[in-house]
Amino acid sequence: MGIFEPHRAIGYITSSVPFSVQRLGTETFVTVSVGKAFQIYNCAKLNLVLIGPQLPKKIRALASYRDYTFAAYGNDIAVFRRAHQVATWSRHNAKVNLLLLFGEHILSVDVDGNMFIWAFKGIDKNLAPYGHIMLDEKFTPSCIMHPDTYLNKVLIGSEEGAMQLWNISTKKKIYEFKGWNSSVSSCVSSPALDVVAVGCADGRIHVHNIRYDEELVTFTHSTRGSVTALSFRTDGQPLLASGGSSGVISIWNLEKKRLQSVIKEAHDSSITSLHFFANEPVLISASADNSIKMWIFDTSDGDPRLLRFRNGHSAPPLCIKFYANGRHILSAGQDRAFRLFSVVQDQQSRELSQRHVSKRAKKMRVKEEEIKLKPVITFDCAEIRERDWCNVVTCHMDTAKAYVWRLQNFVLGEHILNPCPENPTPVKSCAISACGNFALLGTAGGWIERFNLQSGISRGAYLDISEQRSCAHDGEVVGVASDSTNTLMISAGYRGDIKVWDFKARELKSRWEIGCSVVKIVFHRHNGLLATVGDDLTIRLFDVVALRLVRKFEGHTDRITDLCFSEDGKWLLSSSMDGSLRIWDVILARQIDAIHVDVSITALSLSPNMDILATTHVDQNGVYLWVNQAMFSSTSHVDSYASGKEVVNVKLPSISPAEQSEVEHSNKLVTVSQAKVSPEFPIQDKQIPDLVTLSLLPKSQWQSLINLDIIKARNKPIEPPKKPEKAPFFLPSVPSLSGEILFEPSKSTEKEQDEAGNETELNKRRLDMPPSRFLYLLHSSSETNNYAAFTNYIKGLSPSTLDMELRMLQIIDDDDQQEPEKRPELVSIEQLLDYFIHELSCRNNFEFLQAVLALFLKIHGETIRQQSSLQDKARKLLDTQCLVWQRVDRLFQSTSCVVAFLSNSHF
Repeated sequence: MGIFEPHRAIGYITSSVPFSVQRLGTETFVTVSVGKAFQIYNCAKLNLVLIGPQLPKKIRALASYRDYTFAAYGNDIAVFRRAHQVATWSRHNAKVNLLLLFGEHILSVDVDGNMFIWAFKGIDKNLAPYGHIMLDEKFTPSCIMHPDTYLNKVLIGSEEGAMQLWNISTKKKIYEFKGWNSSVSSCVSSPALDVVAVGCADGRIHVHNIRYDEELVTFTHSTRGSVTALSFRTDGQPLLASGGSSGVISIWNLEKKRLQSVIKEAHDSSITSLHFFANEPVLISASADNSIKMWIFDTSDGDPRLLRFRNGHSAPPLCIKFYANGRHILSAGQDRAFRLFSVVQDQQSRELSQRHVSKRAKKMRVKEEEIKLKPVITFDCAEIRERDWCNVVTCHMDTAKAYVWRLQNFVLGEHILNPCPENPTPVKSCAISACGNFALLGTAGGWIERFNLQSGISRGAYLDISEQRSCAHDGEVVGVASDSTNTLMISAGYRGDIKVWDFKARELKSRWEIGCSVVKIVFHRHNGLLATVGDDLTIRLFDVVALRLVRKFEGHTDRITDLCFSEDGKWLLSSSMDGSLRIWDVILARQIDAIHVDVSITALSLSPNMDILATTHVDQNGVYLWVNQAMFSSTSHVDSYASGKEVVNVKLPSISPAEQSEVEHSNKLVTVSQAKVSPEFPIQDKQIPDLVTLSLLPKSQWQSLINLDIIKARNKPIEPPKKPEKAPFFLPSVPSLSGEILFEPSKSTEKEQDEAGNETELNKRRLDMPPSRFLYLLHSSSETNNYAAFTNYIKGLSPSTLDMELRMLQIIDDDDQQEPEKRPELVSIEQLLDYFIHELSCRNNFEFLQAVLALFLKIHGETIRQQSSLQDKARKLLDTQCLVWQRVDRLFQSTSCVVAFLSNSHF
């Protein structure tokens, strides 16, 4: 187990698997696939309401009915009720490609032509298929649908171009349509009886009457590619929407038999699904470009407009950085998008605007990609001036200008920074000063220039007169940085020269050579350390004030892709194309952890709180989050987590929070820890397994037990009570020389003294009986091994009363000649130890019991240490306490982040 453990991935909206739409009451939900998990969105605002668990393989088909979701992966079909898997259907011997909800049945079709019929009423009993149909040998199914009003009949399209109509009740083929000499890619039923629309791989759409096998109308896409999705409008308008592999959505008028409108830039990739909502002028579309969009037909000319959408990166991100104290992540990808991901609430994620890209693309009649800025290669941000002016600077691929962004409004800024306009070369590095007023830019030609972010005006260039071309470096500037007081500016050239400049005067103060080409630098402002990456795969740390090498880290075997300091400067994280992530301790000058992932890391960023690590990977469109276990555990020493020089293979975080891994880790933890506990003590799980139960008492009641000494000291009177100046007239007093008021003592009679003596003897006799209800319930509970009544009693006591009851068990007379084992106080203390062991093993009233245990050990700890008969019980209590706390640490580590990342768990 390493320092960082996989948590979950964000930024995934949908994949290339068609979605499934269902209606529950007045709300509509859409279920989409995101790799090995599924997500459910509420169509009212496209809010994410549920994330399914991780499956062993990628989902290939989806279907949904009320609370049930059916996901086909590999040769199996998983059945979920909300987010809990209730069954797995395993009968196919080939990959399942198609699922169809058919009344109270699910039809599943695999690539070999096997179609099984499953009944999902009483899933626990119906784990076997209801029926089986074997399709023809030369018939490869590509789509399946149910024609309206056709009882027990389904229409199946094939890659060979033919279509077949089957009766699933009699398991017979009724009719075969010859097709149109092209593979059938999609098929959908129309509101008109007997009429279906068939999309083919050649770009043609055939509106066909299946009752008479007659062609009604044929449409042809103007763009190349197959027809991948179809949907009929059902609110009375005769419209048909079709989507193609080019990302274009076409709207066809069935009455006029012509094209009505085209959404050219609907998606950047192949459209996987289209669906008109029942009796609404709203169309929802999904694409393989990781986006879902809703279109509404409410304009005067009948053209659709974008109503709402959810999208992520359609191409892998190149660089990321935490923002807003770790609540957001800035991400730039190869899809030319600059995005802001929310770690807290998924619906707050958005793409930063680039000034009306779609409108400008329409006017210029070009694609949006041609209007957007080129991919970002590096950027820097500063939160201190977010409300005043632009606070993000981006450098773009093969672009001689840098752009600024105003994150408060999520838009591109008004200024464009243009360093060295006389000899423009691409900007390769950038940095924002700690004050947020200045931006530093380094170019491929070796030029470094400083700009004012508020006005966008240049504030001078950094020139080295020793260079031949009168610039900062003889070659590309791979990195720039400034210190926290705007005193020094540090720059690095590709040829291995590091230079330190006076920030304000722009004069060169010192320089040194590394001895190899420099690829990347990272500067930590608080400790003044500069980390450099050379082409020799070595990480070097320099003290820019002392101008000397202080650390040297080696271990990566391939190109180092990114570096990141922790906020306190004690850790340095590095990633490489060899698939490894290594954590270096700057103080100890050694590697403390290393993990290996299957997909190489391209960029990483550690949150300011050091609790979450974000990474991006090769050919992955999402951002992956890792949890720092050291932040969520009571164990402070890193060596207890880290693997040292060993490289541990770790799987990438899944889309859904690691619920299953929680259970697995908990089970492993129990197995390891039970070896330490004596075998005679069984772990009892009387309530929820692997969890602890709280007492539901007010926090002040159990917290006061821990701080009772502090409370008593705080409530102690500052001054002694004042003597009354004059006693009341009805109290008898005697005169005194000092002037003090002395009250006359009462004269007790002999009879009263005799009664007092009898009471003393009576009290001595009562010592043999439990003197309080506290001890009575403790003794009776110990005999029956059921402590429920005793627990309820002490939960109802006030902190001071419970403290008094525990102190009543103290041994006052140590010189007593009675045998220690027979002393009633020791017997009660031993019974209390048994009570703590029993309740800790059951994990009931957890926080209250910890407070009582702390108070008990504070009072009777010395007694337990001195009595050998109590030491064995104390050791058993210690083992139980360690076991439970290890489990709580693991649960707290996992669940605390689940709460932060999952905005809602049901719909």
